[in-house]
Amino acid sequence: MSGGPAVAGRRTGPAGLLLVAAAAAWVWVVARGGDMPAVPGTMGLGPLPFLAVWTLMTAAMMLPATAPVAALYARTLTAHRASHMAVFTLAYLLVWAAAGLPAYALAAGLGRAANLPVAAGTAVAAAVFALSGVYQLTPLKDRCLARCRSPIGLMLRYASYPGTSRDLRAGAHHGAFCLGCCWSLMVLLAAFGVMNLWAMVVLAAVITVEKLAPAGRVVARAVGVTSIALAVAVFWVPDLAPGLTGGGMTGM
Repeated sequence: MSGGPAVAGRRTGPAGLLLVAAAAAWVWVVARGGDMPAVPGTMGLGPLPFLAVWTLMTAAMMLPATAPVAALYARTLTAHRASHMAVFTLAYLLVWAAAGLPAYALAAGLGRAANLPVAAGTAVAAAVFALSGVYQLTPLKDRCLARCRSPIGLMLRYASYPGTSRDLRAGAHHGAFCLGCCWSLMVLLAAFGVMNLWAMVVLAAVITVEKLAPAGRVVARAVGVTSIALAVAVFWVPDLAPGLTGGGMTGM
């Protein structure tokens, strides 16, 4: 029996707080998205502003699928559940914030591809789609996704963590598995445009379905096959990757 859907069905009040936080992050992203420069790569941002935007983006996209797990973690404790869950979630987001450093380097490098001839940018886009698609079909993706979908085993592990650092360790550990599960989807933003709001909405929905829906593993594989198909199709339709070919650089 899959633990993901069962966990989703047992959401508690504290989980609702994380959903409110995710909604607030989405409001910020949508409100500020129109003000961001519609350019490929890092959107003209330096490292620190990029990390701030990246962290808010990941909070908006990841927290809806993570809220049930954070609530389950809180229910393993006997007191101060909301504060423990807050620290767990903060550590989780710190993992994604740290992932913003290689994301910035990748975006900066790929941004240069958009200044090359369209054919070169298209080839880079095909490589990004292919990389994402192939990883979606690997055993490592399956392993990380299984831990996110059925976290009961993780809860037992976290219960053994001693001391006051338990919440930080547990949140960081789960964040690492989530990163292993979802980086292949986030890297697609390099092709679609980092602040392409439609792409963010679709990818956030995919992440949530992968982790919580009964057919999540099937969806993950379908997304992998689709991404590989896009790696081929982008040679005929470069605008499929506006973040690398410069076509249609708009948000929502």
